Amino acid sequence: MYLNKVKGSPALQLVNLVIEKTSKGERIISLAIGEPTFETPDEIVEEAYKAMKKGETKYTSSFGIYEVRETIAEKVRKKNRINAETKNVLFTPAKYAVFASIMAIVNKRGQILTPDPGYFYIEPITLAGAKPVYYRLNDDFSLNIDEIKSKITDKTLGIIINTPANPTGKVYDEKELKELYEVCKDKKIYIISDEAYEDLVYDKKHFSIGSLEEKPDKVISIFSLSKSYSMTGWRAGYTVANENIISNINKLVENTMTCFPGFIQRASAYALKYGDKYIEKFREEFRKRRDFTFKRLKEMKNIEIKNIEGAFYAFPKYFARIKSVEISKRLLNEYNLALMQGISFGPSGEHHLRISFAGSMETLSEGFDRMEEFFSKF
Repeated sequence: MYLNKVKGSPALQLVNLVIEKTSKGERIISLAIGEPTFETPDEIVEEAYKAMKKGETKYTSSFGIYEVRETIAEKVRKKNRINAETKNVLFTPAKYAVFASIMAIVNKRGQILTPDPGYFYIEPITLAGAKPVYYRLNDDFSLNIDEIKSKITDKTLGIIINTPANPTGKVYDEKELKELYEVCKDKKIYIISDEAYEDLVYDKKHFSIGSLEEKPDKVISIFSLSKSYSMTGWRAGYTVANENIISNINKLVENTMTCFPGFIQRASAYALKYGDKYIEKFREEFRKRRDFTFKRLKEMKNIEIKNIEGAFYAFPKYFARIKSVEISKRLLNEYNLALMQGISFGPSGEHHLRISFAGSMETLSEGFDRMEEFFSKF
């Protein structure tokens, strides 16, 4: 029933167009997909291989193996200042965790607030049987607390936040997160905090809103290894929440996925214990690409760009009386350049484009050359 209400993924639709053109022999410059170009570090791969050779290819606990849950609990206590224990942790891919977390709190028909512009949260909210309600961000993409307050009703079950943010690259300040927490605490509203890009922060410091609680209660914190360790295809991530929420999420895992591969969990525990050197290496490379991206966009005619504080996305505004879907199609068809249309990220995303600077400097340079030529004509 709910599947009929969900549209296809805008990102995958664009990917399919790129694949189609590539299959015809056309060379496409893609600044559309959010995936690091780095290989997963060899020692993390080796850890998974060793686990497989030891026979860890069987069922595991649906909560996750004890080692990875214990490692996660220790990591979030030290790094995120979230006072979690092993019982507050479940190993699950971050994207699945968003859907599962919504399912865990939707015990009646209600509403979930989601950022505009923001990542593709509308679909999992709809799939969970809740109603998505947009809350607009400020012009600089920071949280608009008054706007959020105005959208809260007696039907509001939760609010999703994403910091560092996709597609805007915004990193929320501790002050605004504290304000949001107090609002939600007063209204007894859950906060689902998507922190998949926590390690890609350039000029500020990442703050986890879950650290404001004495122990996990109304904040559900979601993390990923995909970007931090260049492990996108591993589908490795974890959720930190109160025991009841973890139990509810586990029910969904048990009845859909059963569990997640043990060898991936072993490698994930290893990455969390010993992989900080890779985080630093990747972040510094992304910082160079961020600086290059900002400079090129700042110099571009008919383009306005805000500061890029985190993640590996820019979300520039363009000045042309053409919808972003049409702009995206024209760039792909006329310049073989793939950029994500801003409208896919919410109504406020119109007249914006999302640019991923996760690719190589050579790809970025050529892509910006094509983009600059296109927008110079308006």
